[in-house]
Amino acid sequence: QVQLVESGGGLVQAGGSLRLSCAASGSILSPNVMGWYRQAPGKQRELVARISSNGNTDYADSVKGRFTISADNAKNTVYLQMNSLKPEDTAVYYCNVWVSTSGNSWGQGTPVTVSS
Repeated sequence: QVQLVESGGGLVQAGGSLRLSCAASGSILSPNVMGWYRQAPGKQRELVARISSNGNTDYADSVKGRFTISADNAKNTVYLQMNSLKPEDTAVYYCNVWVSTSGNSWGQGTPVTVSS
């Protein structure tokens, strides 16, 4: 079982930046994928960005060029650097880890609010 602890959410003005962190503990073997999803009020949860254990990354079109996902494998931590934030980025952001041996695990979510 994998446990995830997120941090870094908060309130920021449009155009500002935030960095989310997600520390994973437990059995995290390769191959794995670590990522961030978000859910805005009244909307479905959607993928924001993910990074695989071989370094491949994938981004939602809406965040390409503004968000960057990275991982520190030694610390089992994944980061999401969010720049040029827009009001439409407002959502609860969830960390997700998929491990081939144990499936999906989710964090508790961290809220991000971008004011206009």
